Amino acid sequence: MHFPFHHFFSGRHAWVGRAMHHRAMAGRAGGGHRGGHGHHDHGDDADGGGGDRGWVRGRKFGGDELQLMLLGILEQNPSHGYELIKALDAMSSGYYTPSPGMIYPALTYLEEIGYATVELEGSKKRYRLADPGRAHLDANRERLALLFGKLKHIARKMEWMRRAWTGQPMEAGPNGEDVATGWVPELVQARQALKQALFRRDDADPAEQRRIAAILMRAVNEICGDAKA
Repeated sequence: MHFPFHHFFSGRHAWVGRAMHHRAMAGRAGGGHRGGHGHHDHGDDADGGGGDRGWVRGRKFGGDELQLMLLGILEQNPSHGYELIKALDAMSSGYYTPSPGMIYPALTYLEEIGYATVELEGSKKRYRLADPGRAHLDANRERLALLFGKLKHIARKMEWMRRAWTGQPMEAGPNGEDVATGWVPELVQARQALKQALFRRDDADPAEQRRIAAILMRAVNEICGDAKA
């Protein structure tokens, strides 16, 4: 079963195909260098605010967000700095690969404030989560889940768009979901339709904006399972 791609290449989503094409051309010319190394900005929600466009232009995570994600990874496994880089790279399917110049200052700061400890292994340092760092994680679990969710979302979306751009067919699973992303076509189409509807009402008057906001918040509550009977 093949999924249609056309809705991805209309409006604001056309930039993804162009950006991926330019990245592919740059990789061939420059030995496969991945974009995004060394960028250090506050991230936008993957489908809101600056949108995915911000990711392509290098807008990713602020320093405190990177520190929180590093603590989240250290909670699972004590790691060397390069292992933390690889973990973030793997989580985002290669799209977010912070440079050593970003990772090591963040780790030094976490050590200085007592959130992480360091074990020397020859000339290498292995970082481990400390009790104050775990307490910080406990106070920021929801935020950490959102940050990791952004990474996983952009990885799935870039894979979807990569195959769409190259013309590779999408294989459907037993429930009609795309096997690579887990997304069903109905969800993708509904999200695109919502964005387009909001764009069309961008000049709504204050009263209409509040009506739209109420509709969206009801949808948020239902999606999150918080809707009250």
